[in-house]
Amino acid sequence: MSAPVAPKKPIRHLRWWIGGLLFFVTVINYIDRQTLGANSIVLKQEYGWSNTDYSWIVNAFQISYTIMQSVVGRLLDVLGTRAGVGGSVAFYSLIGALTAGAGGFYSFCTFRFLLGAGEAANNPGGAKAVSEWFPAKERAAAVAIFNSGCAIGGALAPWLAYGVWAYFHSWRPAFLITGCLGLLWLVAWLKLYHAPEKHPRLSPEELDYIQKGRSSSTADADAPKVTWRKVLGYRQTWGLILGRFLLDPFWFLITNWYALYLESRGFSLKQSMLGSAIPLLCAALGNYFAGGLSSYWVHRGWEPGKSRRTILLIFGPSMALILLSSYVNSYAGLVLIFTYATFAYTCCGTMFLTLPTDVFHTRAVGTVMGLAGTSAGISTLITTLIIGKVSDAYGFGPVILAAAFIPAIATVVFVTMVRAGKKPDPEGILLKF
Repeated sequence: MSAPVAPKKPIRHLRWWIGGLLFFVTVINYIDRQTLGANSIVLKQEYGWSNTDYSWIVNAFQISYTIMQSVVGRLLDVLGTRAGVGGSVAFYSLIGALTAGAGGFYSFCTFRFLLGAGEAANNPGGAKAVSEWFPAKERAAAVAIFNSGCAIGGALAPWLAYGVWAYFHSWRPAFLITGCLGLLWLVAWLKLYHAPEKHPRLSPEELDYIQKGRSSSTADADAPKVTWRKVLGYRQTWGLILGRFLLDPFWFLITNWYALYLESRGFSLKQSMLGSAIPLLCAALGNYFAGGLSSYWVHRGWEPGKSRRTILLIFGPSMALILLSSYVNSYAGLVLIFTYATFAYTCCGTMFLTLPTDVFHTRAVGTVMGLAGTSAGISTLITTLIIGKVSDAYGFGPVILAAAFIPAIATVVFVTMVRAGKKPDPEGILLKF
């Protein structure tokens, strides 16, 4: 008769190891998707694309990303975080590597469409994992950690792309290299990630700490079923949908168009490619700053909703500083202006990714995040085509003007609509926040 298997030793502060996994997968996710934007100048020159042509390739990704946000958000709530996130990473890593074989406009559109479908699970999956693993007072900091991977991955992609292009005189190895990163991460994810209530390496003390501060449980088997129709009946859902519809395109303006904007202002290939990395690298500071400050306020006794709205009120309107770029001609000045605007955006981004975990029961977080992500995707589809056509016809001036004022409108939507209800929710989907 075999001896009983000894229980595994608990991992100290396991929730922060989970946060680290979410950070690294977001870095990989953004390196994969930003490899196109980082190589945009080289690809446009090689294939003779206009800005409008490029906008269609960008939108091939965005179309599937938009559709799949709601689909994968719902699937995450049905299948669970471990299987949903793991499957998406395996799929998009393979597609990213295969993009090295793309041969022109239509093949790029095909690969980008498939990549968008795979990558759609990242934000809903990350937010759902945070809602499962972190008490309310730590959620903003946890979201800041995983969301900062967007900025860091986006910042690394231009350096990788330029280094590969300078060494191989080809953009193809960059896609092959970046596409392989996710498969390495997947091994760690499958080994380490389980729901807290089922994790063999989580100490009873940490599980108790998580559950007491979480307001909702992954183990509520008898709770009413979550559906799209139910969550769309909440004002708070619509606040997140409309707010992200307005604000998300700013991020994609930076990630997809900033290198081309610098080139349009007369800067060299190297300056344009590497200069696009600087705002993204500094954007990670916005995640950490806003997440840390919001969590500090909650530790001091603020309601989570109040702390999130205060960050939005400070940094959303301040993104209008980008308007100064129309009057500045120096390279350093332009980079500085866009760096601050991107910092302010990521301060806001950390808040609107944290709010669903504060507002909704954990069993509904994936669904709500998916709906908000779809809304953001639709607006990005529209604005990407507009940017392509307007920049071809009139330059980037009108684009910068719109980017300066729309974030203030988004801020008003967030702070007025995403507030706690006055009465308890009989479905138990809406939380007191």
